[in-house]
Amino acid sequence: MAVKLVTQVKLMPEAGQAAALRSTLRTVNEAACWVSAVAFDHGVPREYELRKHTYTELKARGLGAQAAQHVIKKTCDAYTTLKANIKAGNLGKPGSKRRIKAESKPVTFRPGAAQPYDDRCLSWQHDAATVSVWTVAGRLKGVRFACSPDALKMLREHRKGESDLIERDGVFYLVAVCDIPEPEVYEPDGFVGVDLGIVNIATTSTGYRAAGRGLKRHRKRQLDLRRTLQAKGTKSAKRLLKKRSRKEARHTANVNHIVSKKIVTTAERTGAGIALEELTGIRSRVRLRKDQRSSLHSWSFHQLASFVEYKARRAGVPLVYVDPAHTSRQCSECGHIDRKNRVGQATFACRACGFLANADDNASHNLARKGEAVWTAGRESRVPATP
Repeated sequence: MAVKLVTQVKLMPEAGQAAALRSTLRTVNEAACWVSAVAFDHGVPREYELRKHTYTELKARGLGAQAAQHVIKKTCDAYTTLKANIKAGNLGKPGSKRRIKAESKPVTFRPGAAQPYDDRCLSWQHDAATVSVWTVAGRLKGVRFACSPDALKMLREHRKGESDLIERDGVFYLVAVCDIPEPEVYEPDGFVGVDLGIVNIATTSTGYRAAGRGLKRHRKRQLDLRRTLQAKGTKSAKRLLKKRSRKEARHTANVNHIVSKKIVTTAERTGAGIALEELTGIRSRVRLRKDQRSSLHSWSFHQLASFVEYKARRAGVPLVYVDPAHTSRQCSECGHIDRKNRVGQATFACRACGFLANADDNASHNLARKGEAVWTAGRESRVPATP
């Protein structure tokens, strides 16, 4: 088993190289839009069938053999993703405006959208920190790239499969997939329960609490600044808006990396496992006031959980997902469940035994206990039956 990690490196092409890369992305994505229209007209056939309808034309548009194959494949993948999103209900119920709009027209690709490259189209020179890459203007050699020493080591030792070329705000990046060997999971000595929330991003049963106050303030500042700049509407305001784009997402991801690393490191040091609450349907089952809904729907619950999961896999830390039902209402001391136990957002007071605690701390202990039960049940299910 291996953990798949994505490594992003920044390309630093010369002026002529940048023009060739930009022209290549425009060409392949225009071609992908055309292939998508053909696929839509033919009822989205299989990749092999679609190739018979489009390959010759793609070659005539100046695409190499491998580039043409990748354009067809990424178009098929886009329709597969669309179909999965529709099936999962992510685009609304049947008959909704959003779903009708998605189903009534071909998938389109942005001019700077990612284009996959395999080892025939792209080669890495790790010592020189350069790449050789195919473009519509010919093969570009000696295109410099920049990344951290750790990322370079990961690329050198573990890069596998395709890499994606993308353009973002005029800057080119290569996104490579690395397969990291996954260590054997140890037998845990108890579990660290992790309660996720908005007031506190994460609260663990070991006493660690990551307050969400600072992240909330940062988001509010970014929102107020965006509103001000959008209302101003001048050229300089638009330039600043573009410059600050994705800054909030980068900040949030950085916070989530810090929190997840702390959780996994603590579990690894103590020989414990991690119990995360199952997040499926959290936005539909949690009820909040209208002024709190934007916070819930913009909170990166899934990102934090995914960071904890992949860091745990890299460290060999056992991780289980548990049903969070009643964890906020159940007393972690006596097990009594009552809606009235939750006195307020931050206070838990058991009406049966009088146990008083922070509500998030109480929930994290309940999650830890559920994690042990889930792990034990899974271990027992793997034991062969006695003959």
